[in-house]
Amino acid sequence: MNIMNIKIKRIIMSVLGVVFCGISVGFFKFAAFGVDPFQSLMSGIDHLVPLSYGTLNVVVNAVLLLFALIFDRHYIGIGTMVNLFLLGYIVEFSQGALNAVLPEESTVWRVIIFIIGFVSHCFSSAIYMTADLGVSTYDAVAIIMAEKWKIGKFKYIRIITDFVCVVLGITLFMIGGGTLSGIPAFVGIGTILTAFFMGPLIDFFNRTVAQPILYKKTKK
Repeated sequence: MNIMNIKIKRIIMSVLGVVFCGISVGFFKFAAFGVDPFQSLMSGIDHLVPLSYGTLNVVVNAVLLLFALIFDRHYIGIGTMVNLFLLGYIVEFSQGALNAVLPEESTVWRVIIFIIGFVSHCFSSAIYMTADLGVSTYDAVAIIMAEKWKIGKFKYIRIITDFVCVVLGITLFMIGGGTLSGIPAFVGIGTILTAFFMGPLIDFFNRTVAQPILYKKTKK
């Protein structure tokens, strides 16, 4: 019975974690203080490749999925598939809903929305990663490096991969004809904060919230 309860919790945590990750990314995009590092990479690619965001999200994540399948398919599951096929559209819906109900020009609202998006993104990432039914293809990269290749702790590897994403995002944006004045639209103070603090905060939520939720009242 306990095993069944854990399985049900894992499924719920995995799906809800991915859904709320998508919503939080929409919050980032609405706040316009810079998106998270992976989305900054997506923005750079989006400026270079003539595809819709939803389709582009599927293509890029499919490439990263191949990496995970080659090196450790253990991290591929329900959460991965939901992330692969739905995340981009959830982001679009979340951002559109905020644009419809909140004054975009209000700096106060933008700051509030950014803080909510940042914290909820870290929390939801910790939830679906702890569920262990498949993480996002991007998260799988850092996890495989930490858990499979043993080259360092996850939180430090995540900082490095996030930094690489930001640099690549800016580079691709400029190659695609972007200007320096356009960079802050997707790489800003918000990107810097997420690059350096998202990994440690995800690790914190893993230990203090996600794991206790999963295993609560399942051990005698």
